[in-house]
Amino acid sequence: MSRAQVECTMIVYGVLLSSDRYFTFPSSYTDCSEAQRVCSADPQCEALYRGLEHCASDAAVLPLWEQAAAECLERQEALLAKHPSLLTCKCQRGFRKEEQCLHIYWRVRLLPSEDELEVSPYDDTLIDMHMASLVAGSAFNQHDGENQCLKAAQDCGLYEKCGALRSEYVLACTKRVPGTSRCNQHKCYRALRRFLERVPEEYSLGVLFCPCTNTLCGERRRKTIVPSCSYQDTEGLQPNCLHQQSFCRRDDLCRSRLADFLQNCQPSPATPSGCLRDSAGLCLRAYAGLIGTIMTPNYISNSSSDVSLWCNCEGSGNQWQECLRLQRMFTHNNCLRNSISWMGDPGLLPAEVDPPPAPRPSPLVQEDELLSNNHLPEHNNVVESEEEERLMQTEVETDETDQFDVIPQYSERATVSNLGSSVPGGAPARTSAMPGPVLLLLVPSAALNWG
Repeated sequence: MSRAQVECTMIVYGVLLSSDRYFTFPSSYTDCSEAQRVCSADPQCEALYRGLEHCASDAAVLPLWEQAAAECLERQEALLAKHPSLLTCKCQRGFRKEEQCLHIYWRVRLLPSEDELEVSPYDDTLIDMHMASLVAGSAFNQHDGENQCLKAAQDCGLYEKCGALRSEYVLACTKRVPGTSRCNQHKCYRALRRFLERVPEEYSLGVLFCPCTNTLCGERRRKTIVPSCSYQDTEGLQPNCLHQQSFCRRDDLCRSRLADFLQNCQPSPATPSGCLRDSAGLCLRAYAGLIGTIMTPNYISNSSSDVSLWCNCEGSGNQWQECLRLQRMFTHNNCLRNSISWMGDPGLLPAEVDPPPAPRPSPLVQEDELLSNNHLPEHNNVVESEEEERLMQTEVETDETDQFDVIPQYSERATVSNLGSSVPGGAPARTSAMPGPVLLLLVPSAALNWG
């Protein structure tokens, strides 16, 4: 077996890298890519699988007529009888071959039922089962009056990968398509997903779920994902929620992220967390997984932590209740509401919930570092390249007169020392000069002229 195969096998079977040491986790699932590879070694199994792919391609264009559907379902039954691991396999969110894996997962579920569309295709045996694993000390060392969202943004800016990928999605989401007043939403979505998949959770989820006690902080949090491009229509028109769901389910990635959310944020009055699976952490990860898809949710105002999809139920006809159920999974969901609240204040966790283990890097960071045998970098005093800084400044100047949605600057001179105390009662200014981080923080500060 080659070195690359050995390294890949280590990843698949649960050897993950923490910031300072290795951890091993039991893996009770078969990866769908591996299951399909085994199937492809058997000519009969491979032929049945390819036949199902043709069926899926036809069904994506028009509903299968009765005889064709019967033949396709017969192929599906024969395939799963011969190779049942294709039905029980799962995928890892955030790994490089995620979309290939999800393609296989949904191909063997040719005509999924509504119940199957609400079962997550992701394996969670490598995921901590309690929300506290997401609570990063650097993001939530709370001080009275301190703007936690500003602090989370600072922490992100001090970590090279987080700052660079955050600047990347801000540029993608604020840059207008030539000759129009619209952004390129597809590029915006892709850049947001890249940020959430490649940046360690203590940073990415820190800026998404930072706790706020005032509207200044709340506005920064609401505009984290550049909602004027990623969330709402530029004309302010809301589509029907079921139409959005229908479009989402035509895409393997979006369908998977939605199923993950519907499963892991299912509310229940019988558990301490308010979640059926009793894991606020899984719910938060599933919610974050929707960002960068057509089902992107966001905060509805700067004065609360309430969230919603950008859609309504007008024109739902006899599917009104179904539409309302989907909408209320975001607007009236105790599981989701509690998860977001506890992320901001882990002291509110009920006694039955276990204390937090240490946070871990994102899957892609784990994979990158396992292959390179390097540790997570410390907070680096890294300055963005002159070209990146010039591009960002150009974007800001271009948008000055016709901005998407502007957050007021916190200070004319954004430095590490005065940013942390921009809110009355904030933490005292640091006295040591830090020229590297200061320049790095100028980019996120200027980039806050977004929606």
